[in-house]
Amino acid sequence: MLPSSVLQNKEKLEKLKSQADQFCQRLGKYRMPFAWTAIHLMNIVSSAGSLERDSTEVEISTGERKGSWSERRNSSIVGRRSLERTTSGDDACNLTSFRPATLTVTNFFKQEGDRLSDEDLYKFLADMRRPSSVLRRLRPITAQLKIDISPAPENPHYCLTPELLQVKLYPDSRVRPTREILEFPARDVYVPNTTYRNLLYVYPQSLNFANRQGSARNITVKVQFMYGEDSSNAMPVIFGKSSCSEFSKEAYTAVVYHNRSPDFHEEIKVKLPATLTDHHHLLFTFYHVSCQQKQNTPLETPVGYTWIPMLQNGRLKTGQFCLPVSLEKPPQAYSVLSPEVPLPGMKWVDNHKGVFNVEVVAVSSIHTQDPYLDKFFALVNALDEHMFPVRIGDMRIMENNLENELKSSISALNSSQLEPVVRFLHLLLDKLILLVVRPPVIAGQIVNLGQASFEAMASIINRLHKNLEGNHDQHGRNSLLASYIYYVFRLPNTYPNSPSPGPGGLGGSVHYATMARSAVRPASLNLNRSRSLSNSNPDISGTPTSPDDEVRSIIGSKGLDRSNSWVNTGGPKAAPWGSNPSPSAESTQAMDRSCNRMSSHTETSSFLQTLTGRLPTKKLFHEELALQWVVCSGSVREAALQQAWFFFELMVKSMVHHLYFNDKLDAPRKNRFPERFMDDIAALVSTIASDIVSRFQKDIEMVERLNTSLAFFLNDLLSVMDRGFVFSLIKSYYKQVSSKLYSLPNPSVLVSLRLDFLRIICSHEHYVTLNLPCSLLTPPASPSPSVSSATSQSSGFSTNVQDQKIANMFELSVPFRQQHYLAGLVLTELAVILDPDAEGLFGLHKKVINMVHNLLSSHDSDPRYSDPQIKARVAMLYLPLIGIIMETVPQLYDFTETHNQRGRPICVATDDYESESGSMISQTVAMAIAGTSVPQLTRPGSFLLTSTGGRQHTTFSAESSRSLLICLLWVLKNADETVLQKWFTDLSVLQLNRLLDLLYLCVSCFEYKGKKVFERMNSLTFKKSKDMRAKLEEAILGSIGARQEMVRRSRGQLERSPSGSAFGSQENLRWRKDMTHWRQNTEKLDKSRAEIEHEALIDGNLATEANLIILDTLEIVVQTVSVTESKESILGGVLKVLLHSMACNQSAVYLQHCFATQRALVSKFPELLFEEETEQCADLCLRLLRHCSSSISTIRSHASASLYLLMRQNFEIGNNFARVKMQVTMSLSSLVGTSQNFNEEFLRRSLKTILTYAEEDLELRETTFPDQVQDLVFNLHMILSDTVKMKEHQEDPEMLIDLMYRIAKGYQTSPDLRLTWLQNMAGKHSERSNHAEAAQCLVHSAALVAEYLSMLEDRKYLPVGCVTFQNISSNVLEESAVSDDVVSPDEEGICSGKYFTESGLVGLLEQAAASFSMAGMYEAVNEVYKVLIPIHEANRDAKKLSTIHGKLQEAFSKIVHQSTGWERMFGTYFRVGFYGTKFGDLDEQEFVYKEPAITKLAEISHRLEGFYGERFGEDVVEVIKDSNLVDKCKLDPNKAYIQITYVEPYFDTYEMKDRITYFDKNYNLRRFMYCTPFTLDGRAHGELHEQFKRKTILTTSHAFPYIKTRVNVTHKEEIILTPIEVAIEDMQKKTQELAFATHQDPADPKMLQMVLQGSVGTTVNQGPLEVAQVFLSEIPSDPKLFRHHNKLRLCFKDFTKRCEDALRKNKSLIGPDQKEYQRELERNYHRLKEALQPLINRKIPQLYKAVLPVTCHRDSFSRMSLRKMDL
Repeated sequence: MLPSSVLQNKEKLEKLKSQADQFCQRLGKYRMPFAWTAIHLMNIVSSAGSLERDSTEVEISTGERKGSWSERRNSSIVGRRSLERTTSGDDACNLTSFRPATLTVTNFFKQEGDRLSDEDLYKFLADMRRPSSVLRRLRPITAQLKIDISPAPENPHYCLTPELLQVKLYPDSRVRPTREILEFPARDVYVPNTTYRNLLYVYPQSLNFANRQGSARNITVKVQFMYGEDSSNAMPVIFGKSSCSEFSKEAYTAVVYHNRSPDFHEEIKVKLPATLTDHHHLLFTFYHVSCQQKQNTPLETPVGYTWIPMLQNGRLKTGQFCLPVSLEKPPQAYSVLSPEVPLPGMKWVDNHKGVFNVEVVAVSSIHTQDPYLDKFFALVNALDEHMFPVRIGDMRIMENNLENELKSSISALNSSQLEPVVRFLHLLLDKLILLVVRPPVIAGQIVNLGQASFEAMASIINRLHKNLEGNHDQHGRNSLLASYIYYVFRLPNTYPNSPSPGPGGLGGSVHYATMARSAVRPASLNLNRSRSLSNSNPDISGTPTSPDDEVRSIIGSKGLDRSNSWVNTGGPKAAPWGSNPSPSAESTQAMDRSCNRMSSHTETSSFLQTLTGRLPTKKLFHEELALQWVVCSGSVREAALQQAWFFFELMVKSMVHHLYFNDKLDAPRKNRFPERFMDDIAALVSTIASDIVSRFQKDIEMVERLNTSLAFFLNDLLSVMDRGFVFSLIKSYYKQVSSKLYSLPNPSVLVSLRLDFLRIICSHEHYVTLNLPCSLLTPPASPSPSVSSATSQSSGFSTNVQDQKIANMFELSVPFRQQHYLAGLVLTELAVILDPDAEGLFGLHKKVINMVHNLLSSHDSDPRYSDPQIKARVAMLYLPLIGIIMETVPQLYDFTETHNQRGRPICVATDDYESESGSMISQTVAMAIAGTSVPQLTRPGSFLLTSTGGRQHTTFSAESSRSLLICLLWVLKNADETVLQKWFTDLSVLQLNRLLDLLYLCVSCFEYKGKKVFERMNSLTFKKSKDMRAKLEEAILGSIGARQEMVRRSRGQLERSPSGSAFGSQENLRWRKDMTHWRQNTEKLDKSRAEIEHEALIDGNLATEANLIILDTLEIVVQTVSVTESKESILGGVLKVLLHSMACNQSAVYLQHCFATQRALVSKFPELLFEEETEQCADLCLRLLRHCSSSISTIRSHASASLYLLMRQNFEIGNNFARVKMQVTMSLSSLVGTSQNFNEEFLRRSLKTILTYAEEDLELRETTFPDQVQDLVFNLHMILSDTVKMKEHQEDPEMLIDLMYRIAKGYQTSPDLRLTWLQNMAGKHSERSNHAEAAQCLVHSAALVAEYLSMLEDRKYLPVGCVTFQNISSNVLEESAVSDDVVSPDEEGICSGKYFTESGLVGLLEQAAASFSMAGMYEAVNEVYKVLIPIHEANRDAKKLSTIHGKLQEAFSKIVHQSTGWERMFGTYFRVGFYGTKFGDLDEQEFVYKEPAITKLAEISHRLEGFYGERFGEDVVEVIKDSNLVDKCKLDPNKAYIQITYVEPYFDTYEMKDRITYFDKNYNLRRFMYCTPFTLDGRAHGELHEQFKRKTILTTSHAFPYIKTRVNVTHKEEIILTPIEVAIEDMQKKTQELAFATHQDPADPKMLQMVLQGSVGTTVNQGPLEVAQVFLSEIPSDPKLFRHHNKLRLCFKDFTKRCEDALRKNKSLIGPDQKEYQRELERNYHRLKEALQPLINRKIPQLYKAVLPVTCHRDSFSRMSLRKMDL
């Protein structure tokens, strides 16, 4: 390039640069719309959320003019349809999964000057959605914009408020701040003002200068906020743009080039001064901007002026304005007038028409922007400042008219908008309360506004409650109101610690949370708010020593804490009743924020001083409130009742403040409040109670709220008022409820309400002290000792229990209920509801039990009562609980049923319960209902009951029973032992036994279930419908409106059901629940591994603790009864509980103690075990042996010691311990037979220990004892060896049963043990559903017992021995006791088991009958009962006989209905042969296996192959597929072969006469048959004339069904059929089939046609015709075959006859559509008949000779088959 051109370029650049400089200097402060674009946020959010990355890049770009937006959109993740949908709803956007994203925008459009209005922009956006030609006409601009979007952090740092104030002081000023943007929500947001905010937003919209003369084209508007008319009066209150100064005095709108009617889109934000005067106004100046610099032309030419005065009649002026514009500067004093007023001599654009549109919006916590609120506040302010007359709007209100205006403004508050009411709620309520407490003086008269204010408060509160439903906590309290009481409300005349009330002191904080304060927080602020035990705050996290401290701590924070309330006053977070509605982190943040901010709105000190100085009257708010509430009526009273909680809590806070600020906290409670006030409270409680009673049926939801509120109120009063007085209030409530209960048919709802009431009262933190736990049962002088609780607590627990009438302490006696008032009420409630006669209260069981359970939980975890002596005192309050629970024994859930032990031993029949005189609960019911402390002896019966004859006990749920038993154990654990002992002495045998029943039940209830159960429960919990319902409700409740109302109502309905009312549910309890771990398994859906571990650990600890308490109680019982006469029956019960606890899963800790107790019991009362409770002795042996095989060495050593001492004791008593020996052996046998997880190695160690004991026992060394022990241990080792084998065959059921069979056989000489093993076998069979075999085992057991019984006792009606049973089974004879080695039953220890009695025999037979019935063998049931009936007849037991005959009738009717037998499938039989040395004992053995009905060959083959394959290896086992003889030589010696063949029962012809029914043919089977086809050349199948058949008949050692499912084959014979015999058999079979099908009833045409087709169809190969042609065409040459030839010929004759019958029958059955088919069949039949005719008619002449004398040949004809015997 030439140097000259370079120079030229340089000059050009310089010129351009200088021009730009000039322009910037001249026009730099003006802006102009340049370009625009739009970003669809929904797309960004959804695409950024769906891409799982930390940050997402989203590109929005296109260089073309086409509709870029739509292309971007279609390629994005949100499809077209969903886009349209999502934009419609504002909650459709899900931000939870939103990730940070970076946006790059590259498509911009040039902004056209005349297309700036909102309508134009909306149109553009619509065009962008569906690309149109409009967009193509727009000019694109090449530019790039990058934006980072990310979700806001929870607590952003360096934060600026919308007022540009720092939320917290910045530690580093160089960091970029985070700016909080003020939101203009589309819907109203209901949050009270708690911070100062006073902002004004100005939006110039459009200007129309079309009709203005002169040049005005490049127009800008300058906006200023003025405090006067002078141009210097502009205030620096307009927020600056970024990178400008923070505040400026003016703001300019953008210039639209050459446009006389521009549109604007600016937002100008103004910080309003706290105090506005009439001179404050917004000034708009319109300028024409000259772009080109011309001579004498200024840069800005003013072309018009207009303004908006800020105040109009004292109110802030906001809204849409269309203002006229003046051409000249406005005159003096213009600011007080509006530009709409035509000022004289002024020129206006377009004849004073509105040409400038502007909108003004205020966001202010000073200006209410509601005329009704404004009027009210203005009037109250006028009263405070004493400034009359008052200007409100166009009215001037003089002093004499003020009272009426004030009252009307109070009642008009109802008409105000809800949103401003909520915003100014705190101030509004404060002012109303002020008017109540300080009646104003108007024109020298005191005006009482109490009633008007109370009415206004009631209606405002109700309105809030109705309209803000989503904002309630679980008790239905609105959170805005709750936080008002909690943080904001204070008595208007209280300002302690501050001699000069003012903004800096506490006085200033009376009404506003954010007062100007010194940065140093007062010490009182450091009090942790959650400690304050306001009665409205149940979270008793601290443990104040007395209610008086409690009161101090409520006030401790002196109201300063109110700054917390900004956080959470709005929003539907349900806080627990009265709990601090503000999370602490946020509250500190709020506090710090408020410390750094100067608020300009304060109620100045002068106001407070004039207030206190001027007003002569001084009322107390709580007194006035109570009075107004009592006297109000009509709708006001209704409104107050609806929101009673609010007034109650307000009253309580007012009372506490009053006490605190007047230093009355140390005054005696009786003198704290005047009589008048106490009368008002009593009247109030009484009327509310009557409301509850009278309205609970109509409006249950409201009554439930009211009832709860009343209860919380009384609970609170217990902390501040005289306790006696509060008790009298409770009593008056009880009286009203009980008088109503008498007249109700179904009392459950009202009783449920009373339960809620009582539960809340009892949740008082000094509940125990209120019950006077230390005083003796003498009537108290006053139920309200007014000593400070702290002293009463320490002194209280020191007095000794004197020996008073002990029964009074254990019954709900009058002295008990007078002394322990609240505990008496609780226990009476429990007794009444659990009483089985109480009709209609069943649904409340869970609720009342939970109440008691939770009370005890709270005592248990309360550190104040951790000392054991004090705990004993607390437990004394609940002693009657033991009696109450003993009464409910029959109703408790039977936890023992799940056990494999026998059910729980309830020793008392229900009739005994009835007859039991002096029952535990005397006249409680009547007293409970009366709520009086004097029993109404005139009504001893139950109030609800017309006594019914027999009791139908409704059972409690498992959960309720468990809670109740936990309560029982808690009382037993903590009660004083001596007191319990004295009481046990007074109890009757019956009652003590009932107590033992309870303990027995407790053992089962708290048994440790193990981790697996928890895991299973965990997986099941998810399915709980309760959780699903809650989820569903949550989903529905998400949206507000009618649906929510519906759900709420239906929920009310649900909870109206007997199961309890809305507040009866567990979650609402005020006391702590952390003790009730076990119940919380439904609270979370899915638990982690650690949680399951933790739960299992807790469950284990609970089980140990429960069992140790039971053990302690048993010890006390034993100590008590050991001196009485009735000890035997009780000690038996104690032993039962002890043994039961040994049988359950127990911890090592417990078992050590348990064994010690058991040893003591045995050594103290040996005769008990060895003479009376012999059955228990057997049980004990079994338990001890089980623990001898434990894997824990300490348990083993304890169990061994116990077992050894048991033998020793037995030996010492009778010098022979045959009984224990016998029982130990039997126990081991049954343990071995039944227990799965039994460890034989550990047991051997224990036996060794016992042997060592015996050898080292010096005292008995000279006796036979050590030898006998050795003998016993040897026997046990033998049994164990068998066990080892059984273990090996655990998976092989047949082998296992064989082994057990062998062991049982080994005990032929010892009947008790044989019996044990037979029962073990029965158990195993039942497990595998082999009911027939189980029945056989039981029949064998019964036969064995019968044998020995007949030796012991000669009774005619008993069976003679096993002979009697042979009709049931021929196998039974093996039980006969005739051999020499049979022991005599008279020997000590032989046949001593419980089965060797008449009742034992009956039991076995009944079980056998039941098993036969399950197996479908009803005929055998009859045989069993034949043996049973004589026994019952001899005993004249009509009841049993009627049962038996009923069962017989059932059995026979089943036989009738199932006569064909197909309905009962008895079993399928297979022959199984084992070949190969690998099988050991089984090698070359053949068995017949009985398998379940319809078992296919493939199934058993698969089972056995799989089983042995697993054992020996799959490649080793082989199944032989045919049924031919096995040649051992041809088999591989390293393999195991199994041959399986299907066999059928086989009967000789003579047998068939007796075996008529299907049952006969399937019972007592010993012979089975299978057929094998063969030909002489070795093939299995051949032509007809060469087809032979081998029939193999097997005989077994025992008849089926037997006590095992496989029986050895003992005998085998074979019959070989020649081809003609095979043909005869086939033809006979065909003929039979035809006959059966023809005569079947009802007829089955399909079956008939099938058989016919097979018989006469032409296509049949080897069919009848071919058979005839092969065997009948020629007369055989061998005379031996003549008979067979003739027999076959006759078979064919019969066959053709049967075919004819069948055709005839078919003809009668078919419809017209099958006529042709019938004809075809008939044609075929005639063809067949013709072909057979010559063959059938040919007779063998030799057979028809004259009859010769019988020769020996005759026999050979009859059994001509070749027969081979194989033995």
